[in-house]
Amino acid sequence: MRIAVLVSGNGSNLQALIDANLSGQIIGVLSNKADAYALQRAEETNIATAVISHKDYPNRESFDDAMHQQLLAWQVDLVILAGFMRILTPSFVSKWQGKMLNIHPSLLPCYKGVNTHQRALNTGDRLHGCTVHFVTAELDAGQSIAQSAIQVGLHDSVTSLAQRVHELEHFIYPQVAQWFCTGQLTWQNGQAYFNQKPLERPIQFAQF
Repeated sequence: MRIAVLVSGNGSNLQALIDANLSGQIIGVLSNKADAYALQRAEETNIATAVISHKDYPNRESFDDAMHQQLLAWQVDLVILAGFMRILTPSFVSKWQGKMLNIHPSLLPCYKGVNTHQRALNTGDRLHGCTVHFVTAELDAGQSIAQSAIQVGLHDSVTSLAQRVHELEHFIYPQVAQWFCTGQLTWQNGQAYFNQKPLERPIQFAQF
């Protein structure tokens, strides 16, 4: 299983994937930002890197096509989004449907989009967490695969929540990636399957 990871920033989830020693191989890390620290993490582990700046393209379609061509050149089986801060076009997503994962810092379907920690605090949620899901053209709307939750404390801030949720991400994202690598997790006809059975609801990891 050949894996490419798309990044834009620090790359802490990339590091968690590298450290997990997946049965699949991370063969490339692609970033839209040349100064993304995630690229350095990849280079230190002898993983190939590529920078494709969205600023070099006149529109999202041509930028996404350039990324698609790089992924084809790497002969990728699985695309993992790890802090990749660009909204993908429906055309790009359709080419990698069922082969592209994302992690979102909320318990989807709650709080799609940005500022998830602040929104959870504003609402007074008792639980908050993260969700790994297949990517579809609609933002943060692909089928959820796994979730992990924490209890929101009385004194939690956006910063403390973000840090605690990051720890959950580093635990569950490599696990889901490994399920895909081993064939436990598959995508068939618009539906996620786990151990050859339709996945009716996201797998819940223990609360932290």
